[in-house]
Amino acid sequence: MSNARLAVDIGGTFTDVAIEAATGEDQVQRWTAKVLTTPHAPELGVLEGVRVVLARAGMQPADITLLIHGTTLATNALIERKGAPTALITTEGFRDVLALGNESRYDQYDLNIELPQPLVPRRWRLPVTERLDNTGQVLVPLDEGAVRAWIPFLKAEGVQSLAIGFIHGFVNPVHERRAAEIIRAEWPELPISLSCEVSPEMREWERFSTTVANAYVQPLMASYLARLEAGLRQGGMTCPLFLMLSGGGLTTIETASRFPIRLVESGPAGGAIFSAHVAKQRGWSKVLSFDMGGTTAKVCLIDDFAPQASRTFEVARVGRFRKGSGLPLRIPVIEMVEIGAGGGSLAHLDSMGRIQVGPESAGADPGPACYGRGGTKPAVTDANLTLGRYDAAAFAGGNFPLKTAPAEAALVEHVGKGLGLEAGMAALGVVEMVDENMANAARVHAIESAKSYEGRAIIAFGGGGPVHGYRVAEKIGVRKLLVPSGAGVGSAIGFLRAPVGYEVVKSLYTRFASFDVAGVNALLAAMSAEAAKVVAEGSFGAPTVEHRIGYMRYVGQGHEIAVALPVRPLVEADIAAIRAAYDAEYTRFYDRPVPGSDVEVLSFAVTVATVVDAVQAAAEVANAPAPKPIRSQQVRDTATGLVATWQVYDRTQMAPGAEVPGPCIIAEDETSTLVGPGWSCRMDGLGYLELTKGDA
Repeated sequence: MSNARLAVDIGGTFTDVAIEAATGEDQVQRWTAKVLTTPHAPELGVLEGVRVVLARAGMQPADITLLIHGTTLATNALIERKGAPTALITTEGFRDVLALGNESRYDQYDLNIELPQPLVPRRWRLPVTERLDNTGQVLVPLDEGAVRAWIPFLKAEGVQSLAIGFIHGFVNPVHERRAAEIIRAEWPELPISLSCEVSPEMREWERFSTTVANAYVQPLMASYLARLEAGLRQGGMTCPLFLMLSGGGLTTIETASRFPIRLVESGPAGGAIFSAHVAKQRGWSKVLSFDMGGTTAKVCLIDDFAPQASRTFEVARVGRFRKGSGLPLRIPVIEMVEIGAGGGSLAHLDSMGRIQVGPESAGADPGPACYGRGGTKPAVTDANLTLGRYDAAAFAGGNFPLKTAPAEAALVEHVGKGLGLEAGMAALGVVEMVDENMANAARVHAIESAKSYEGRAIIAFGGGGPVHGYRVAEKIGVRKLLVPSGAGVGSAIGFLRAPVGYEVVKSLYTRFASFDVAGVNALLAAMSAEAAKVVAEGSFGAPTVEHRIGYMRYVGQGHEIAVALPVRPLVEADIAAIRAAYDAEYTRFYDRPVPGSDVEVLSFAVTVATVVDAVQAAAEVANAPAPKPIRSQQVRDTATGLVATWQVYDRTQMAPGAEVPGPCIIAEDETSTLVGPGWSCRMDGLGYLELTKGDA
C-alpha cells in the first residue's frame, strides 16, 4: 500500500477518523473509527481515534503520508464564551461599534429584544487618536504614545489576546501595522489580530467583529494545535498536518494558528465536500447534502457538483434560527443551515406542553440516557432506540452497547408524563419533531437560495443521516436518497477530497460607469500572489487553479451578489460582459433586472487551490440476488405510529445490484440505513445504497 492519508473530524459527541490508502490499479482501501470526543482535552480523543484506526489498518504512524484535521472547537469557544480575555484597540470615537452593530433588529416587534453581547467588554475597548479617509490617506497621524500607554493597562487587566481595527484600515493598513509593532516591541508574546489581515473589507462592524472573534479564539486554538501536533509527533507521526477551512480548502497548521476564525465551520465543510464528490461519482448535478451527527444536523445545497459558498456567517445566535441575532463573521464559508438536531439533542416539553428538541445536547459526557454514563434526560438517540430502530447490542458494531431501560425511563419522565404517553409514543413524538425541524430548515434554505427540490436527491451521512434520511425526504418531497459507504464518518472522508486552497477577500469600491480597470487589476494581482503563497506552503508543487469573484449591487442597494470574473487582467471590453452577467444573476434571484441603474463593486475575492482529480461517473451494474436478512426487529413507524416487523440486512453482505424492499434496516458498524414503507433500496456499483420511493 502507498499514499496512506488520515483524516480526523472532532464533533460535539464523536471524533471520527478515517484512513484511505492506495492499493494499486486505482483501488483505494478505507478503514474508519468512531471514538467519544474528550471535551476537556480534545487532542486526547484524536490521539485515541488515530490509535484505533491505525490498529484496524495494521499500520504504523510512520506509514501515514498526510493528516487532515477539522474541528468545531473554535465555534464552541465562541458559543460558550470560553475564549481568551480579549481587548480591542480602535479609532477614537468608534469604541462602541461592536455594541451598536448596524442597529438592525432580528425581531421588529419584541420590546425586550436580546442582542448578542460583544466578545470584548467596553472597559477593554480602547480608543487611540488616528484617522484615515476612505481612500487610505492619513488625515490624523497615529498617536503612538497613546498606543504605548495602553500596554500597562492591558497587562494589569489580565488581557491575553488583542485585536486592532481602525476605520478604513482595510484600505491602508499603515496605522494598524504600526500599532502592532509598538505593542510587540514591549510585549512580544501577546497574540495580536489585525483587521487588515483577518477581514480587509468595508463595513466596520463586521470587520471588527471578525477580527475580535479571531483574537478571542486564537490562544485556545494555537495551544490546542500545538498540543495535538506534539502528541502526534511523540506517537511517531512524521507526515504534514493540514487543517480544513470553513470555505472548503486545506491550509497549513501555521496559517490555521494565525487565522483560527477560518476554522469555525471546518467539520461541516468536509461533509459538504464529501457530498459534492459523491454527487460527481453518480453524475447527479442537483443534490441536498444532509449531515446529521451527534450534536447538530447540517443541510447544504449542491449544484453542478459544487456546494454553495458565502462570505458571511453568524455564530452564537441569541434567537434560535433567527438571522441577524448572532455575531457576524466575514469569512469564506460553505453556505449551509445548521440546527441543534443531532443524536444527542435533548427533548423536553415547553411551557405550553409541546415537544421541543435541542439545541441543548447531551454531548459525549454524559451523553444520551441509553449510553449508561449518567445521562437522565432523553435525547434523539434514546427515542430511536425505543422505536426499535437500533439493536441495543449491535450499536457501533457491538463496541458500544446501549441500555433500553434508562432511555424509556427518561422519555416517560420528561416527555410522556406531561402528555399522557407511554415511552413508545413519546419517542415517536420526539423523532417526528426532530425530522420536521430538519425538513423545515431544508425548506427555508432552498427558499433563501431561490432554488427548489424538484428533481433533487438527498445524500445522507453522519451517524444519524441514514437513520432519518427517508422521512426527511418524504417531508420535503424528495423521492431519491443515497447513503454512501463510510457514511458514518462522511465529514472525515470529505477532508480527504478537499484541495489545498486559500481565499483572499479585499474591498475596492468602483462603479461600472467609472470602472477603475488599472486599480482592479493591481488589486487582483496582489490578491492572487497572496493566496498562491499560502497554497504553495502545502501544495508540494501540485498544479493549481484560480477563481475570481466580484461582489456587486445596484447603486443604493444594501446587499451584494457574487459574479465570476475572468482569471486574467481585465480590459475595457470586459466591463459590459461582467455587467450582463450581473444582470442575469440578479434576475435569477429577483425575477427581473433594474434597467438604467448603475452597478457598484464593493469587494473582490480570489481563490487559489490545487486541482482536484477528475471523477468518472459510476457505471450501472446488473441486478444481483438480494441477501438474506440477519434478523428482524419490531419497529414503530413514525408516519403511522404502527409497530411492525422490519427485516434487518447486513450491508457488507449486499452485492452491487442487489435490491431489498422496505420497510427494512440495513445495518453497518457506524450507522443504520432505514428504508421506510413504500421505499426500496439498491446497492450501486460503488457500494452506495440508493433508496427510491415508489416508482421514482
